Amino acid sequence: MTNIPETGRTPRVQIRLVVIQILVLSLLGTLGGRLWYLQIREGAQYQKEASGNHVQQVVQPAVRGEILDARGVPLADNETRLVVSASRTDLLKQKDDGRAVLAKLAGVLGLSTEDVMQKVRLCDAKTPQPCWNGSPYQPIPITDKATPRQALQIRERSEDFPGITAEPEAVRRYPGPGKSNTAQVLGYLSPVTDDEIQKAKDTSSPYLRSDMVGRSGLERQYDKELRGKAGVTRYEVDNLGRVIGKARSDAAEPGSNLVTSIDSRVQRVAEYELDKAMKAARQQFDTLTGENYKADSGAVVVMEAKTGRIVAMASAPTYDPNAWVGGISAKDYQALTGKDSDYPLLNRAIQGQAAPGSTFKVVSTAAAVQAGYAWDGGYPCTSDYRVGNQVFKNFEGENFGDISLGRALEVSCDTVFYGLADREWKKDGGINPKKGQPKDYFFKTAHQFGLGKPTGIDLPNELGGRVPDRQWKLDYWKANKDSWCKTGKKDGSYVEKIAYENCLEGNKMREGDEINYSIGQGDTLVTPIQEAMIYGAVANGGTEYVPTIGKAIVSPDGKTVQEIKPKVQRRLPVTQATLKGMDDAFAGVITRGTAAWKFSGWPQDKIPLHGKTGTAEVYGKQTTSWMATYSKDYAVIMTIAQAGTGSGASGEAVRNIYSALYGVQGDGSVDNKKALLPEPQKTLPKVRTDGTIVAQPVPGDPAKDTEASQKDNPSNGGDQQPATTAPTTNGNSNTRRRPRRKRGSRRMPS
Repeated sequence: MTNIPETGRTPRVQIRLVVIQILVLSLLGTLGGRLWYLQIREGAQYQKEASGNHVQQVVQPAVRGEILDARGVPLADNETRLVVSASRTDLLKQKDDGRAVLAKLAGVLGLSTEDVMQKVRLCDAKTPQPCWNGSPYQPIPITDKATPRQALQIRERSEDFPGITAEPEAVRRYPGPGKSNTAQVLGYLSPVTDDEIQKAKDTSSPYLRSDMVGRSGLERQYDKELRGKAGVTRYEVDNLGRVIGKARSDAAEPGSNLVTSIDSRVQRVAEYELDKAMKAARQQFDTLTGENYKADSGAVVVMEAKTGRIVAMASAPTYDPNAWVGGISAKDYQALTGKDSDYPLLNRAIQGQAAPGSTFKVVSTAAAVQAGYAWDGGYPCTSDYRVGNQVFKNFEGENFGDISLGRALEVSCDTVFYGLADREWKKDGGINPKKGQPKDYFFKTAHQFGLGKPTGIDLPNELGGRVPDRQWKLDYWKANKDSWCKTGKKDGSYVEKIAYENCLEGNKMREGDEINYSIGQGDTLVTPIQEAMIYGAVANGGTEYVPTIGKAIVSPDGKTVQEIKPKVQRRLPVTQATLKGMDDAFAGVITRGTAAWKFSGWPQDKIPLHGKTGTAEVYGKQTTSWMATYSKDYAVIMTIAQAGTGSGASGEAVRNIYSALYGVQGDGSVDNKKALLPEPQKTLPKVRTDGTIVAQPVPGDPAKDTEASQKDNPSNGGDQQPATTAPTTNGNSNTRRRPRRKRGSRRMPS
């Protein structure tokens, strides 16, 4: 019997196990040696080769959503242009950093070499505009106005233009001057910066390096909604640039469309009338300065009185927002921002702060009533008001005797308000009131009207004006007392005397401060949009709404409509009886008061208008013209700096805006067929099943909805005559639209 080991293994089995062990150890040794060879001996070489295999991202920019007026007419849309761009990365690989290529490119495009070089340099603290403030790794647009011949020349001779591309791209388009420009309201775009990319990377709306972002106006306020989401395709590429695989692809998502409350036709009228009024003012002689009025800037606001929605907003001087498209030139940038430009980028409707003059008396009147003064009381309207040796004059020395508060508004009697403010100042304890004693009705009421802070309009960088109450005076004195005490002189010039007085008691409410304040002078500042909010509230019975321009956000496919509803801000601190008295007084301003000479023949029985004029004095400058008005539907505010009296400079222009709204003819008759907007637009435009928006005719517009036959006219810019139906352009593509179809359309909710 054969002996078997206790392990149960035969010699043959043991031999086999040894052989297997040897083979396994040999394989492990071979594998270890190979790994050592690849990772250590030749690791650097293979790492170098592998580095050439990487993922390249190809970005397809999202089509930006359109900005439309209340009827669906484009205010900002997109068009396809031939864009010539330069890659800094490729240019810097060349010995001269691409200077020769850029010089050659400038010759092809008909531009100066200097302009082209400036467009590709990077912005920093020491580099003035124009420069590139976007990512240095994305293509930098040189021009978006290349001709097909120029683009073909660049592409056919690509070896002569390394780093230069010429491709069709969708770019922003604005109506521009001569149409409903709306420049400051719309804003403009520029490339995203690296800093913005970092800040937004962990948010719900991150940026890609190719993104263009809104820098002002609606483009900035609604940038997240308008921008959409760029498409990104990721390719695996070897070290020779050959595609070896497709990693992932995300389709581009177009931006949403923004429907605004702006009516492009009314906007065009407002811009035209403001410009015309400023030109007319420059022809008038200022007897105080001995020269013509400068009329160097102005603004006009047309607002729905019952909702706070903005129908038109114009600011002057203005500019062409298309100057920013494709990169701005040094010449254009200087024209927009230089010392001699008068800063047209400012939206003076929300950023123009000025003393309101007599338009402020609506606040002072409400303050007087709150303080206990009777509406029908007899208040002396004398030619002047004296405080010690100081004389405060009534406008042109007028004297109306004892009058009511309503009559004081009608004839804009300064001395009535001087007396009321002075009496309140004395009741509050004068220049040294006891702690907690001042009632400060005149200042408290201004805050209750919403002055001294922004209205909250959906536009960026709004300013809040100023109510120079006791706290403001104290803060201002602390900030400036050192300078005042250093430069002030008791017997010096006018400016030195003021500095001397401010040094001693600039932290206190002086008698003259409150007297001047009562008629909208002194340190009081308001903006046109604040005036529109206040007078709109008087028109609607006392409710102040947050002014808004955005009316609805419509998704690219048209399936989601997010309506932006009016928001109540506050109630005016006045009773209905006081409002009725104000309403009658403001109607009297138009029919027999300070504005009557500009509104002679107006059909007041059919379209009642109400208003208040203002002429604000500004130290070292000519007077500022204010005209604040309202009807049952709208509040219209116009102001022109250095232009003379309120009615004299602005009265005719404001009347012409109302005439356009209601169809009032030169003889005072009313033609509804010629009325642009006899009542506010209540409905939103239609949305087709493909997401495109159909421009709508409005009441008073004889145009019919000819969807089946209307032709596209994207160059119209929203300025068709009232007798035509507005054309539209597609915010989600760059192709021409198909003819309109009645079936499948639906109306957005009102």
